[in-house]
Amino acid sequence: MRTKILPLLCLLSSLTFSDGLHAQQNKGSLLFDDGWFFHKGEISAGEKGGVPGTEWRNVQIPHDWSIEGPFNDEWASATAYLPGGIGWYKKSFNAPISWKGKKVFINFDGVYKNSEVWINGHFLGKRPNGFVSFEYDLSSYLNFGGKNLISVKADHSEFADSRWYTGSGIYRDVHLIVKDPVYVRPGGIAFSTPEVAAQSATVQANAEINNSTNKPSAVTIKMILVDPKGKVAAQEEQKMSAKSGVNSVHFKRQFSNPLLWSIDAPNLYQLKLSVIRDGKIIDEVTQAVGIRSIHFDADKGFYLNDKSLKLKGVCIHDDAGALGVAVPEEVWVRRLKALKDAGVNSLRLSHNPHASYLYDLCDQMGFLVMDEFSDEWELGKNKWVKGWNVGIPSKDGYHEYFKEWAHRDIESMIKRDRNHPSIIMWSIGNEIDYPNDPYSHPVLDSGRNPQIYGRGYSAKNPPASEMTVIATDLVKTVKAIDTTRPVTAALAGVVMSNKVGYPEVLDVVGYNYQEYRYAADHKQYPNRVIYGSENGMARQAWDAVDTNQYISGQFLWTGIDYLGEAGRWPQRSNGAGLIDLAGFKKPEYYYRQSLWAAKPMVYLGVKEITKREDNGIWSHRNVQSTWNWPENSKLRVECFTNCKEAELFLNGKSLGKVLRDTSKGQIPSWVVDYQSGELSVKGYNDGKLVATYAIKTFGNAAQIKATPDQTIFSKSKKGLCQVELQIADENGNPVYTAENEISVNISGNAKLLGLESGSTTSHESYQADHRQALNGKLMAYIQTNGKPGNITVSFSAKDLKPASVNLSVK
Repeated sequence: MRTKILPLLCLLSSLTFSDGLHAQQNKGSLLFDDGWFFHKGEISAGEKGGVPGTEWRNVQIPHDWSIEGPFNDEWASATAYLPGGIGWYKKSFNAPISWKGKKVFINFDGVYKNSEVWINGHFLGKRPNGFVSFEYDLSSYLNFGGKNLISVKADHSEFADSRWYTGSGIYRDVHLIVKDPVYVRPGGIAFSTPEVAAQSATVQANAEINNSTNKPSAVTIKMILVDPKGKVAAQEEQKMSAKSGVNSVHFKRQFSNPLLWSIDAPNLYQLKLSVIRDGKIIDEVTQAVGIRSIHFDADKGFYLNDKSLKLKGVCIHDDAGALGVAVPEEVWVRRLKALKDAGVNSLRLSHNPHASYLYDLCDQMGFLVMDEFSDEWELGKNKWVKGWNVGIPSKDGYHEYFKEWAHRDIESMIKRDRNHPSIIMWSIGNEIDYPNDPYSHPVLDSGRNPQIYGRGYSAKNPPASEMTVIATDLVKTVKAIDTTRPVTAALAGVVMSNKVGYPEVLDVVGYNYQEYRYAADHKQYPNRVIYGSENGMARQAWDAVDTNQYISGQFLWTGIDYLGEAGRWPQRSNGAGLIDLAGFKKPEYYYRQSLWAAKPMVYLGVKEITKREDNGIWSHRNVQSTWNWPENSKLRVECFTNCKEAELFLNGKSLGKVLRDTSKGQIPSWVVDYQSGELSVKGYNDGKLVATYAIKTFGNAAQIKATPDQTIFSKSKKGLCQVELQIADENGNPVYTAENEISVNISGNAKLLGLESGSTTSHESYQADHRQALNGKLMAYIQTNGKPGNITVSFSAKDLKPASVNLSVK
């Protein structure tokens, strides 16, 4: 987790202190992202900084070298036709004399993949998994009072090793942690709320205190729980003689009138655990925690704080288009705000542990989280190289390391994430039971079997019964660490899994795209908790949740477009999301908002009527929110709304009111003969106007409009400005069809991180300072470097009036 730094005796120019308030504040933790150098390719003596003459370039961590490209069809469609390879990183830093006798650790939140780490030429270890966080003890190898060299190698030579884009390199934050020899063990705090009610709550905190010396140490361990208003809700302290090695301490307190954490009121407490010796705090860890209860019922679904709640969820991957997987936190803030506005209350973090800060944001913004371990176990899945389901797939992937590393990796995930109130489920795997990829069973010769690779039972494939053995072991591993949440998995071949007992190993069972099985399986397995772990956008899929109390919810595939899992070249990204790669909302977003959001809304989508389409059925992604059509076109205008009634206007003239509930699919619609001008809609509840929306006929592209999300930034820390660029006509109307190439110029202490249009087929370089717009829009990511001063960012395009934004670092 990103950390707020408490002062050390010495501040080093090569180390940066993180000053953001995040879920965990760790005494002696230093953000270690600056001052790194990178070399792409294998080198000699890399652990010692390389031989003389090796070329290095300065990079900012987090860093993803794959997104630097270029796109090329010699790479794999699964991983966005972007390269992998080998990369080396190095960083020099001072270790002051004051650190001697202390414990010094380096923590990596994620390195993709096969990372190897050295300090001053001493090998510290290897971590094949590119998604889990890990750390090493540097204490024995440091040159105190002098220079030290950290070297990191990442090996992503197996570029077709995932079914989606993973990126490459040190793509998440790095921290250096300096501790007293007696300290709170990293990941060693487990917070839980065994009893929660509106009137009172019981909280429990278990902690591991490590004494790295060979002598007992008399210390006091103090626990303080502070409520969101700054008032101490509970506190306790225990004296102990900490023996050499790991020591356990347990706290349990009850207090009145807790402020509960929920999706609408995500109240967060601060749990502070201090180690005190001779009256002095020698170590202290503060974590944000929440007071809440969860449970699933086989007949009644999911409950949060004893209130029934449908999970209105989406699945998301790690990347953000132009930024690859080295995504600044501000990008996810913007994305999550948009999803929240759509009525989304749950996220499935597919199909791996995500960046630490994302869980912090979910805690703060009130999202429920399904935290997922892996997409494959001991056997490899198909990773398509020439397009989805095209040609011969690669089998490279995590399965190569599963037997040796699975237990340690899942333990790392749970210990890092277990204190987040947002997390309600641990998922041990995604679509492990995808029929014939790789497991099979004779039942595949009969019945209805969706998502099948090949047809029918394949005797040459491993038997499905092997999954149950592995699942049993993984569930046991999870529950040895945390029993406060149910264990789940996302099943693709339920018919096959039912035959081998795989679902019975799980506490709750996710069904991927198998709504048709809900009723029959609920009847046949009455004690099974069922929910949709991955679902399509069709209304019928939501109806299967909304009309069945026993179905806890659904997770749409997907919330946001993502790199990889692409079709044939030139497609290099997947466009299944509610939001595109640039974070712009798609028509699908507004349709989902009409189903899930409580705040009144209206939206207009337009399409031409053909004999085939003139049936009143909305075809997803097949409408445009634009009012530029050939004269006298006959158009179907559809209104996505959660209002009771909608009224359409063309150039101020009413075309009639339509009731939502009596409209087919609850989508009010009108057949309209096109006339240029303004098309608008008003939404009413009980006769009261509550929402409006309008689109206008646009003229020729004439100007660029630039809208920054913020303009003032703090000094001494990097900031991100997300600038939405809109091509407009001379009257300011958005030009939906504009594809002009926009260039960026920056004056001042900032740099361009990337430009993103949302295109799934563009092969323009993400490193360039120019890019074509899509649907008249472009997103620019501008990063400030923390130095005080004024910054001017200019945007220009041929034959268009330019735009600029002024930023200030104070």
